[in-house]
Amino acid sequence: MTSCDATLDRLNWANIGLQLDAEGCAVLPGLLGADVARSLAQQATAPGVRRVTLESGDPGRGALFYFGAAMPAPLEPWRTALYRRLVTIANRWNETLGVAHRYPAELEDFLRHGHKAGPTRAQSHLSRLGVEDYVALHQCRDGGQAFPLRIAAVLSEPGTDFQGGEFVMTEQRPRMQSRPMVLPLKLGDMAVIATAERPFKGAKGYYRVNLKHAISCVRQGERIGLELSFHDAPRRSG
Repeated sequence: MTSCDATLDRLNWANIGLQLDAEGCAVLPGLLGADVARSLAQQATAPGVRRVTLESGDPGRGALFYFGAAMPAPLEPWRTALYRRLVTIANRWNETLGVAHRYPAELEDFLRHGHKAGPTRAQSHLSRLGVEDYVALHQCRDGGQAFPLRIAAVLSEPGTDFQGGEFVMTEQRPRMQSRPMVLPLKLGDMAVIATAERPFKGAKGYYRVNLKHAISCVRQGERIGLELSFHDAPRRSG
């Protein structure tokens, strides 16, 4: 058992599952710890990290730093250990929605299956946002077997390192206005969020509701964030 497994075993996963069922998100306070979070924030300049600049417009504004196949320690152990706990929820959601597909128990097997379909590119990344930078509302559902849950974290201190830059989610139910949610993430917190949709129980049974997430405009300082994806996306040709 890894130290990540030991830490996660102390959490109340029944309660986390209920939060995800009800809101499509659940905050795991202080899971990374401040020192680990700040160390990870430095990985934006590590060799092999691919920088993508967001121009002012639909995607947002700022810079994203994508990890390659080998992620820095301790992200890979965290991703593997978190997947083992979240796969039960993911498979329960598929069962609830009448989807026959079931995800394998181990992340390695899930990724191997995805790679058989062709070349892929990693989606886990850091974000570095300065004053007036933001990430627009979006979903991360690229790929035929996108995992329905992902991780978001803040690697700098709100109120000290930056102002603004709130992590925002919206949920769209049929024939209703979008419902906004702000996740109160602090330095070293992790949040489990729905990748794109979750089951919702209506008057006639369960159906899918769509969720998107974003980072609001940074008003002061610099915000470093992390998104940890369990699935890869198909590699674009050209």
